[in-house]
Amino acid sequence: MSDDYFMEMALSLAEEAADNGEIPVGAIIVCRNRIIAKARNQTEQLKDVTAHAEIMAITSATQHLGSKYLTDCTMYVTLEPCVMCAGALFWAQLGRLVTGASDPKRGYSRIETPLLHPKTRLEIGVLAEESQALLAKFFARLRT
Repeated sequence: MSDDYFMEMALSLAEEAADNGEIPVGAIIVCRNRIIAKARNQTEQLKDVTAHAEIMAITSATQHLGSKYLTDCTMYVTLEPCVMCAGALFWAQLGRLVTGASDPKRGYSRIETPLLHPKTRLEIGVLAEESQALLAKFFARLRT
């Protein structure tokens, strides 16, 4: 299965988040071509600032594997992770990260010091236009 296939699933989760009044971010974790975790932002629902899709997916995946490390896993996330999430991905030693839209305001890549684990392979911009369009629609709806 392709990166686009898994990112489309993450986009579906992001749409669920938007439908629930959350910033539309979805994340999928795949290990050996099997989905082991799915999550969406839930900060409003859980009243928890750490309930980002990435954090929720990491927790689910590590519980599934019975290990704190995700070295053989790929995370697909619709928006570039923030600094907090990048730090969690570092500690989980994620094998590969595939992102959709960039986040020039809060994304980890705006920090000069590398935040991902040195062995994490990175693929950016997969279905970025679709991810960005979903975010733009969500924030435009908030402003009206």
